[in-house]
Amino acid sequence: MALLRRGNVLRTQDLIAAHLRILEGLQYGSGLFAASSKNVSTGYDKAWLRDNFYECLAFQALGEWNVVHRTCRAILNIIEKHEEKIDWAIRRKPQHKHEYIHARYHPETFAEFWEEWGNKQNDAVGALLFLFGELERHGKSVIVDDRDKRLAQKLVDYLGTLRYFDDPDSGVWEEDEEVHASSVGACVAGLRSVRAVKGIVVPDALIMNGEKTLRHMLPRESPGKFVDLALLSLIWPYAVVTPEERTQIVQNVEYHLLRARGVIRYKNDHYYNKNPDGYSEEAEWCFGIAWLAIVHERIGDKEKGLEYVKQLIGTIDEDGHVPELYFSNSAVHNTNSPLGWAESLFIVALHLLNEKTISLDIAAEKKK
Repeated sequence: MALLRRGNVLRTQDLIAAHLRILEGLQYGSGLFAASSKNVSTGYDKAWLRDNFYECLAFQALGEWNVVHRTCRAILNIIEKHEEKIDWAIRRKPQHKHEYIHARYHPETFAEFWEEWGNKQNDAVGALLFLFGELERHGKSVIVDDRDKRLAQKLVDYLGTLRYFDDPDSGVWEEDEEVHASSVGACVAGLRSVRAVKGIVVPDALIMNGEKTLRHMLPRESPGKFVDLALLSLIWPYAVVTPEERTQIVQNVEYHLLRARGVIRYKNDHYYNKNPDGYSEEAEWCFGIAWLAIVHERIGDKEKGLEYVKQLIGTIDEDGHVPELYFSNSAVHNTNSPLGWAESLFIVALHLLNEKTISLDIAAEKKK
């Protein structure tokens, strides 16, 4: 950070370039990205489908389509490698976690990791379909031949067999199985988006059933959670909420979940909770601040978006990375730094706000 600073002014392009290099360093030769550093001991050296989607968003925003294509080709190869399993799940709805499309893979062999995991993550499938459709819409198609179309169509058919719109899954956070609005919304957005690919058939009812579920559930995330950080995905990138739902979601997240160095995922989140009982000291996730910056820019409040970017800059660690999270009300972050997802959303926020420089007193921000 010291090299980027000119007094109390940061050049946005310098910030973007520095964090893009960090993000590029997480990509394996296969095209897949690690969730965090490749040598981290937490298991974040693995490749999650969802994380790869979010890591690609920075490159998409900057027009680095070759990077996005490499990742998408790798993902299509994963789907092909496990095609027989997907075929089985299309014929008969999975009854056990391991029968669902896996959420994470070895980044070079594309093998599944056989261990107990919250593996029912329908949003990850929706995210892939959304990305395929977005590339098509921008004239940068990755679905280019019969093999690609066959694999993409099977993801659509898979969501149909699951009845994703009423299928309890583990959600974005890979935890308790409920019907999650964030998962349903990702699938709705993915199915809408992939329709742009010629030859992909998406039944109208498959989308309409998901939309009906959203209207019934929102602004709640699930029967057990009335507010959740993951709901921001329904505003951006997926854009599947009404203006009224969007307003309520943002208000709920900012009022109930926003903290100094991040956004807690939901109330009483046990993951990295400082309290031995798992209450009141929820971890503060840095990418939540970037997400709020993007959301406010998208709805036309650039000034608020810039406030969040300045707040996020204050979370950059001693190595110049955006960590996964900080422990509650502290300046101590966990070892998943950099987090690819956080780096990507930071880049997107900086790019969308389109400021040449950002003025702030970094030292003051760090002390908050």
